Amino acid sequence: QVQLVESGGGTVQAGGSLRLSCSASTTIVSINAMYWYRQAPGKQREFIGFITSSGSTNYADSVNGRFTISRDNAKNTVYLQMNTLNPEDTAVYYCNTALRVSMNLWGQGTQVTVAS
Repeated sequence: QVQLVESGGGTVQAGGSLRLSCSASTTIVSINAMYWYRQAPGKQREFIGFITSSGSTNYADSVNGRFTISRDNAKNTVYLQMNTLNPEDTAVYYCNTALRVSMNLWGQGTQVTVAS
């Protein structure tokens, strides 16, 4: 079972940018899709988007046009580039695979705080 570690979170001013990383313990080449989710305080976990093994991406409407997911198979790492951040983007951000999601397995995530 692959282990995933998210990093790159922090505090940023509204309108700013952050890039999150998701490092996998094993190769991600064979993983069909890698997902990003987030959970804001008092809210349910929210789907952000995914990237397939071929590089195709899909995003939630709330982040489409502002967030970009990419992957570096050689580094076993997936990235989430977040631009034009606003306070509503404040949340803990998680990466995951479909299998781990179905098993309700989640890492520690990385906290993103957007100050107004």
